Amino acid sequence: MPLGLAAIDNLSHAFDELRAVLDGVDAAAIEQASARVANAAAGVQAIGAWRSDPEVVDRLKTLAPLLDSARLRVKLLADHAQQRLALLAVHGSSHAPLTYGR
Repeated sequence: MPLGLAAIDNLSHAFDELRAVLDGVDAAAIEQASARVANAAAGVQAIGAWRSDPEVVDRLKTLAPLLDSARLRVKLLADHAQQRLALLAVHGSSHAPLTYGR
């Protein structure tokens, strides 16, 4: 398997892990999965020849909707967390549960 395809597969697996942990409330797991996504994305960017390999470009085009859906989900969950934190500020922390456990 070419290096570019391996890096894209690593990115895909990292996003799969991120989507899985976003269903939970474990902030540490979310941070670890986010770091893995960042490292995998950096690995893809580091391979400068990926732009000229049609097979790699096709794989990225296939993966793009999944990456975009994960990005939108993160934004939605961040907005939801912000709303819950705003409720905490209005009602006081003793009247509402924390958004994430640590």
